[in-house]
Amino acid sequence: MLITADRDRCIGAGLCVLTAPEVFEHDDDGLVHVLEQEPDARLEKDLRLAQQLCPAHALALDTAAPHST
Repeated sequence: MLITADRDRCIGAGLCVLTAPEVFEHDDDGLVHVLEQEPDARLEKDLRLAQQLCPAHALALDTAAPHST
């Protein structure tokens, strides 16, 4: 599973950070920063919710991406 964020689309609403703080934070500019691009599969439900809640549609979740070791 791979999560990416398009910082050009991000408006800093913060719903991703509230939904999955283990994976997202805001940087000094108030934009999304992905802490863990290949998070644990147990976070998939939270990541899907964060993606759905993002008003700028700045998050992309690829569940088919292999987890690197």
